[in-house]
Amino acid sequence: MDMAGRDRVVHLLRQLERAAFKDAISFAKNHTFDVFVAVGGGSVIDTCKAANLYACHPDADFLDFVNAPIGKGKPVSGAVKPLIAVPTTAGTGSETTGVAIFDYEPLKAKTGIASRAIRPTLGIVDPTHTLSMPERVAANSGFDVLCHALESYTALPYDQRSPCPTNPINRPAYQGSNPISDVWSRHALHVVAKYMKRAVRDPEDLEARSSMHLASVFAGIGFGNAGVHLCLPSPILLSRHHSNSVLLCSPCTFSVLCSGADIRQVKREDAGAVVADTLRQILFDLHVEDGLGAVGYTKDDIPALVKGTIPHVGQSPPSYVNSWVKL
Repeated sequence: MDMAGRDRVVHLLRQLERAAFKDAISFAKNHTFDVFVAVGGGSVIDTCKAANLYACHPDADFLDFVNAPIGKGKPVSGAVKPLIAVPTTAGTGSETTGVAIFDYEPLKAKTGIASRAIRPTLGIVDPTHTLSMPERVAANSGFDVLCHALESYTALPYDQRSPCPTNPINRPAYQGSNPISDVWSRHALHVVAKYMKRAVRDPEDLEARSSMHLASVFAGIGFGNAGVHLCLPSPILLSRHHSNSVLLCSPCTFSVLCSGADIRQVKREDAGAVVADTLRQILFDLHVEDGLGAVGYTKDDIPALVKGTIPHVGQSPPSYVNSWVKL
């Protein structure tokens, strides 16, 4: 299948995913369930999180719990039902996080619901589920793990964030990088460096695919506490696979955000270029597109992309700015 054909398929899947989000909420509200079980990738798990939340809060408006400024960002004060998450891809780490991401069509932006209340009660991580992932899915989801770990590790530190609500229920799910999340994120990066290429190139390499599945969990715990930042360009996500959209902008993002970093054996002014070049080399080795131009965007598209990104950057939970590499 050529790139145009693949993009048409992805666009159709994204349309179905957006419809499924509210359809799942409606279905859950109209029935009585004791427990929710999500089997699939991150979008499936996130959809189940939302269905559980709104089924347990039937009087809530859809935007009540959606992150500000798109939604009202109200805290979840009531209980939800148990949720068991069974991930079948090695990418999102959604089985570990209290976040449900979706596309908000009216603004052509990506947003979500962030609350500890919707974090799955149990995650069942069985690497044999990932053995059937096609090569491109393994590559794109693997980059999702890489970006989650790298972004959470370079997020604004927790003690530099503001405002700092005194009531814990008003604190965002994403707290900024901290000593605990750093442990998970760094370990995920080490695993990715060792096993990602093997997992993509050989679908029968159980050790590699198992390790990447576990790295997805590690990175999920890291970014589920610390947050992520500028590798999440919302308008691109409306037409492309999530992880593919994230990795497209990762080299450029880290070339800027890490430009003042102090890392071992590298000059401070060269840190951003080193990180970006490393990411580009991995993209090249795994035959993944690098940059917006590689997927058909031009300079004329920039204003629309920026307009769609602003609402996402303005949301309070993620740690978007003043990121530094702490290697």
